[in-house]
Amino acid sequence: MSKILVVDDSRSMRMIVKRTLRQAGFGDHEITEADNGQDALEQISGSIPDLILSDWNMPVMDGFELLQALRERGSEVKFGFVTSEGTPEMRSKANQAGALFLIAKPFTAFTFEQTLTGML
Repeated sequence: MSKILVVDDSRSMRMIVKRTLRQAGFGDHEITEADNGQDALEQISGSIPDLILSDWNMPVMDGFELLQALRERGSEVKFGFVTSEGTPEMRSKANQAGALFLIAKPFTAFTFEQTLTGML
């Protein structure tokens, strides 16, 4: 069973992402949550997930800073953004930093299925 970490400062958005993962056929995976990048880093130090789905804009440590911190530590964990920020510039910046994808809000179960199939 794969482990997916959902990182978002909005509890309701974390719930929506988890529900969408189940609807997209990923409900048999272990899904955990973190409410910002710092919280995620602390969780990851104890147990590395197979995939991280992170919001971009969060207090304390944003998703981009989380991705940079992971890559600086040598982590190759699969990482993607689920964010309302879907500009070409942000997609390019995410890609250059090592993100595998950027799913823009609003999203659907189909979007998750198309993007994540083969990653887990």
